[in-house]
Amino acid sequence: MLDDEERLMLSRGHPRTRQEGFTIVELVVTITVLALILLVAMPSIGNWLTNTRIRNMAESLQNGLQTARNEAVRRNQNIGFYLVSLTDPAKMDNSCALSDTGASWVIAATSPATKCASAPSTTTAPMIVSKQAAGSGAAGVKAKHDDDTTAHTVEFNGLGRVVNADTAIRTIEILGPDADASSTAFRPLQLHVTAAGAVRLCDPSTALPSNDPRRCPATE
Repeated sequence: MLDDEERLMLSRGHPRTRQEGFTIVELVVTITVLALILLVAMPSIGNWLTNTRIRNMAESLQNGLQTARNEAVRRNQNIGFYLVSLTDPAKMDNSCALSDTGASWVIAATSPATKCASAPSTTTAPMIVSKQAAGSGAAGVKAKHDDDTTAHTVEFNGLGRVVNADTAIRTIEILGPDADASSTAFRPLQLHVTAAGAVRLCDPSTALPSNDPRRCPATE
């Protein structure tokens, strides 16, 4: 049945229309549901972003190590891969210092400490080949020679082998933002460097099967 207002509109040639939209109750319910979904999803999204940063950092370090080794072979001379810390993690400048927890790195023929702003050169010390600032919010890094000794440098010779065997980086742990190896919220990764100069990225999780190729070896 048409009410009087609808009959009047039709008599004047206006089409019959019906206005529809959300009621206040429907809007409140929709916003509440969306808020609950976000509360559930936010921790997972945060962990995913952190794990992505860990993976990116691991791949950056792996590429740097492989570049240093390849450059040593190409030039047939000793080339080092150096971990450095920076005052501003996004700026590679002369504040750099060799550090076992430095997430930034420099490839050079000699130590780049306090000289990281130098341009790449084959003649002027420290004869930098390449360098990479970690940037803000980078994953935590811990480099070791063995379980009891930290390290910040690995040097390759013209055959691609490690020459500073007594002090060289053997393992680099790439951790969460708090550099906590015991954290279960994130998935840390490791880089292993053998005496022969091979560089391997692996997963230290003991939850992986012993024959899983992604798992780090018990000893290197």
